[in-house]
Amino acid sequence: MTGDPTAHRTEHDLLGDRDVSVDAYFGIHTARALENFPITGVPIARHPDLVVALAAVKSAAAQANADLGSLNDERTRAIVTACEDIRGGELHEHFVVDVIQGGAGTSTNMNANEVIANRGLEILGYPRGAYARLHPLEHVNLGQSTNDVYPTAVKIAVITTLRGLREALARLLAAFAAKAVEFADHLKMGRTQLQEAVPMTLGQEFGTYAVMVGEDIARLAEAADLAREINLGGTAIGTGINSPRDYPALACAHLRSVTGLDLVTAADLVESTQDTGVFVQISAIVKRTAVKLSKVCNDLRLLSSGPRSGFGEIRLPAVQAGSSIMPGKVNPVIPEVVNQVAYEIVGNDVTITMAGESGQLQLNAFEPVIAHKLLESVTHLTTAVETLTARCVRGITADADRMRSTVERSVGLVTALNPHIGYEVATALAARALTSDSTIPELAVDAGLLTPDEIGRILAPDNLVRRTRPHGGVGVP
Repeated sequence: MTGDPTAHRTEHDLLGDRDVSVDAYFGIHTARALENFPITGVPIARHPDLVVALAAVKSAAAQANADLGSLNDERTRAIVTACEDIRGGELHEHFVVDVIQGGAGTSTNMNANEVIANRGLEILGYPRGAYARLHPLEHVNLGQSTNDVYPTAVKIAVITTLRGLREALARLLAAFAAKAVEFADHLKMGRTQLQEAVPMTLGQEFGTYAVMVGEDIARLAEAADLAREINLGGTAIGTGINSPRDYPALACAHLRSVTGLDLVTAADLVESTQDTGVFVQISAIVKRTAVKLSKVCNDLRLLSSGPRSGFGEIRLPAVQAGSSIMPGKVNPVIPEVVNQVAYEIVGNDVTITMAGESGQLQLNAFEPVIAHKLLESVTHLTTAVETLTARCVRGITADADRMRSTVERSVGLVTALNPHIGYEVATALAARALTSDSTIPELAVDAGLLTPDEIGRILAPDNLVRRTRPHGGVGVP
């Protein structure tokens, strides 16, 4: 670095000359994009998995070009080493173009080309901007187009981020499963439409949440598998113009080696270049996961409501004061934040859906907003899940006495008497219970319908609840 903030180098493109800071790793194309797209203030560096994926694609492309004799060993080594630096976490701060941009991701691709070229020049012992030695387009972008590089990188980034989400969900599943075991003997009332239904255990309730999470882990794995098909080598519109015939297969093979992912080249590169359906489908599965988690969080908020005037069946960990005016108030802030992330993801899914629909002819120009919103959805949901697990679910406790009292006083107990006294008689019994302070068992005995011993046997916990094995893994208990 020169240490002189005014020092610059002059670069040239089809629009003419432009000064770029001598210390910048990016070049003229990135500089113009910074001027053209001051949209969100969010640089692509905020999606590190995408930056790493771009470097993986550029590394694989360079190695394929070397195999074909299109790139000499010195330039190949410089590009691959620069890409390894980026994949190791270096230089991400130089990926500065806005996540939302015109040009179907061209500015992102240019940014990657320039950073890799200038880092490669350093490795070779030349100053940044000495493009005669290593050029962003002639060498780093050789045999490529934004239209195959960008969607391939996005798919790799999505696969990576989805893996992190599945791992976070697995930890949440384990937390719910542990609570299912802990609460296995806590009898409570089940409810439908917020009205008392029939008894169950709190363990069954939490075991159900574990099963729900397990199903989503499986669906997300299936969705990630859809992203393995790439169009690298299709160049501009999928016809492979300006790339050798053997390039797609070689590039894909090197990309599998670089990433460790089981990637495959699409059977029809023209179709794969214009079709963003995979992102629409993955977004829908992420939305499904978020919606279901939001429902679970609604349950947690409701079951913990009170502490004395609500359901009060469970207690969530107190993590912060709940009011600036009401002393002692504690709010269910962790479930609430998960709810809000879910609402954001629903909105992101609408954006992705509209962007997918708006593609025209041989290219979808709106992949940048698809990539941004999809990666945002997955990363935000991952963090929300981690927060829910660590700061809420693991610390939940139960009020067993309150739940049992609710069961004993519930009109819903009358359902268990149906086989013994009939529906019409049970209905009349329930009506009397609603207008008196007596319980269903008391009224049944007083009416001579059943003896206390018969009531005791019928309403024994093991007769009220068909117990299931506490959930301990993905699938049905």
